[in-house]
Amino acid sequence: MITAERMAQVDANAEALGVPRKQLMESSGRAVAEAVREESDPGDRVVVLAGRGNNGGDAFAAARFLDDRDLTVLLLGRRETITTEIARANWDALQAAEYDAREVRDSSNLAVSDADVVVDAMLGTGVSGAPREPVASGVWEANDADATVVSVDVPTGLDADTGEASGAAVEADRVVTFHDEKPGLADVEAEVTVADIGIPDAAELFVGPGDLRVLDRGEGSHKGENGEVLVVGGGPYTGAPALSASAALRAGADLVRVACPESVASEVQGYGEHLIVRPLPGDRLEPGHADRLLELAEGHDAVVVGPGLGDAEGTRSAVREFLRSLTGRAVVDADALQVVPDVADETAATLVCTPHSGELEGMGGPTAENWEERAELVADFAADLGQVLLVKSRYDVVSDGDDVRVNRTGNAGMTVGGTGDVLAGVTGAFLSRVDPLQAAAVAARGRRRRWIRPPPGRPGRPPPGGVGGSRWVRGRGTAVRTPTRGRTPATGPRSRS
Repeated sequence: MITAERMAQVDANAEALGVPRKQLMESSGRAVAEAVREESDPGDRVVVLAGRGNNGGDAFAAARFLDDRDLTVLLLGRRETITTEIARANWDALQAAEYDAREVRDSSNLAVSDADVVVDAMLGTGVSGAPREPVASGVWEANDADATVVSVDVPTGLDADTGEASGAAVEADRVVTFHDEKPGLADVEAEVTVADIGIPDAAELFVGPGDLRVLDRGEGSHKGENGEVLVVGGGPYTGAPALSASAALRAGADLVRVACPESVASEVQGYGEHLIVRPLPGDRLEPGHADRLLELAEGHDAVVVGPGLGDAEGTRSAVREFLRSLTGRAVVDADALQVVPDVADETAATLVCTPHSGELEGMGGPTAENWEERAELVADFAADLGQVLLVKSRYDVVSDGDDVRVNRTGNAGMTVGGTGDVLAGVTGAFLSRVDPLQAAAVAARGRRRRWIRPPPGRPGRPPPGGVGGSRWVRGRGTAVRTPTRGRTPATGPRSRS
């Protein structure tokens, strides 16, 4: 099955692979027409109730395959209000060919009582909530008609994901849905046909531009609603947690805090005024810090654990204790990955682990040179762990044990030190807002930087010569600022946040 949102993503991915939406609409229309033919005879009366979106566009396309039926197409609205170009083009084609295609501006003109078949194409998978006029009247007309009702994709008024109706809904006799069945159709008392409309499997497997839809921010959102992230790192290293935190901010998190040993807190703070530091006693993460980390984690939507922690036994024990008791979401990277097999079955947390092939083997996971074989092995290991894996390589493999996504935007530049820390931060930002598998998949694609907020200067590029005595370092899909070599970073006042 596939949700409405995932279907929209796959549609966009298919277009990026060279399968245009117009072609998909044509295939959808042909599938609907085939169902109408099966439910009627030549000369039978067929009335199409079409909305102003792509659902209506599918029906416009279907109409051209029904020349041997007594056909009328009713557009619920005006031509100018059709919401997509491809749907409008299919409506215009009906007009140019002089089909009986009419605009309905008054719901009293929706009578379909003489129909043998009613095609319900008023609302599709992208619409939720109770139908409004004139669609509401169209629903009642379809339900009252002594006709076979064929719904396009989902019955109008039915939520494609839940199967629930907020108001009136079409009582379909048959549903023609596309590519894969929708969850909301499971309990529908109608014959459901899943039509193959030519979307390649690659549109679901490979992470594409459609996946980026999950990153849309609400225009009316407030601070904190787009995620708060805690980075737990540092000790032997200071740059790694700073890179992760900076990347999380640039990937859209509203607030990011760094919990690190107090011995390096000033250095980490010095990487930028945007970093909020929470010092921990000592010079390394120790088991005694676990309770404080759990307390801090409660105020965050996601945690990033591992950047710059090192692999001292006491540090591993601290990470082990922390992850065992954590109940939220966490990205686990670098040396912290070593403890995941010990806690995966015990923790209530959802973990997204971001190893490269060597780290994966250190976790006890198998790998392979061939990406397709590696994808199967990663999926099996993710299922064994019961957690999400993002295995970094030329072809990144992401799996939760059930679904697999593959990212193909990797390149040789990703071997640069610090890119893994950046990826961990980006993944943390997305994990604070969206589904773990989707967060990992979109973060992997983040090498392209399109969705990351650019630093000051030219859009999407670092400012010439750096800013404030800094240089800009390209990370995994972003640019992050580090202090210029040879200078001691200014500590600056710490935020009260």
